[in-house]
Amino acid sequence: MCNLYSLTKGQSAIVQLARAMRDKTGNLPSLPSIYPDTLAPVVYSSPEDSIRELGMMRWGFPPPPNVGKAPVTNIRNTVSPFWRTWLKPEYRCLVPVTSFCEYADTKPRKTPYWFATGENDPLFFFAGLWRPWNGTRGTKAHPVEASTGYSLF
Repeated sequence: MCNLYSLTKGQSAIVQLARAMRDKTGNLPSLPSIYPDTLAPVVYSSPEDSIRELGMMRWGFPPPPNVGKAPVTNIRNTVSPFWRTWLKPEYRCLVPVTSFCEYADTKPRKTPYWFATGENDPLFFFAGLWRPWNGTRGTKAHPVEASTGYSLF
C-alpha cells in the first residue's frame, strides 16, 4: 500500500460524493502530496451524533506497544488484536483520494509511479479506520499535538 497520495478535488466534490452532512474542514486547499503524519480530510461518522462528516485527521495510528514510535499507516493484518477494537463500524472511514504513488525498485533511485482512475483524476476513496487519541506527533524539531488519527486498509 502506498505511503503517498494526493487530493486535488475540492471539498464540495468530497461532500457530494460521500453524502457528508457536515463539513468541518474549513478552507481546504489542494493537497498534491499527502505523506504519513500529514493532516488530511477524512469522512467518518461523528462520535457525538453519528452524523456523517468531513473532518481533518492526521495520517497514522500510534503503534502497538514495543514496536517503535512511527505511526502505523497501513493495516495489513486485521486478525491482529491491535486492530480488534478499531474494526467496529463506528471507526470506519473514507479517505478521499485523486491519485496515489507506488515506487518501483529501480537503480540508483526508486522511480515513482502515480495511479489514478482516469485522465482527469476523478475522486475516489480508500477504506480506512480512525481513532481518537491524544499524543505528540511529528519530529523532535517540529512536534505536533494530535487528537485523532487514521490508517488505510
